Amino acid sequence: MVVSQINKIVTDASGPLQILCDIDFTVKASETVALVGASGSGKSTLLSILAGLDTPTSGEVKVLGTPLFELDEDARAAFRAKHMAFVFQSFQLLGSLTALENVMLPLELTGARHAREQAQALLEQVGLGERLNHYPKVLSGGEQQRVALARAFVMKPAILLADEPTGSLDHATGKAVMDLMLSLNQAQGTTLILVTHDEGISQLCQRRLRMHEGRLSEV
Repeated sequence: MVVSQINKIVTDASGPLQILCDIDFTVKASETVALVGASGSGKSTLLSILAGLDTPTSGEVKVLGTPLFELDEDARAAFRAKHMAFVFQSFQLLGSLTALENVMLPLELTGARHAREQAQALLEQVGLGERLNHYPKVLSGGEQQRVALARAFVMKPAILLADEPTGSLDHATGKAVMDLMLSLNQAQGTTLILVTHDEGISQLCQRRLRMHEGRLSEV
């Protein structure tokens, strides 16, 4: 991933506000990178732009050699579905589906064969082989996040974008989830970009980049 001169300016009643300023960095394949910084520093906005979910005011993001913002919205969505996966603080599981069905869903949407077998294998890998048919409401926060990890990795994405994935978990559970994410990441050779406010969690990644008032620096 190559990020070049990204700026993001929004306008409200008080006038223009610069959210991101001249962001430049490169992430190598299979690298793990943490974006750290205080709330409001621009981390989540930058992550949304890296995913093509938000558009910059100026600048470019190339993912696997493809300039994201030369694609229209539908083409970006198709590119995301093929090459990217996401893990969020709030898990984003579908409450009407079991753990197994949540993990099967992205496979079924792409018409993948043997979706049930693949989903079950990933859930067993994250330690939830006994919870396949449980709904999210009866799973703990740590278990829900492990389902979310299985759902993300079952598609074997080139890039995983994680936004505060341990933010709603206690420290011990968060550390266990993070260790699991990095283990899966290493096994699949996925590129990981992680937004976190937790300095301890960020140090588990190979590189750290700090956001401060919309600007980026290497830690």
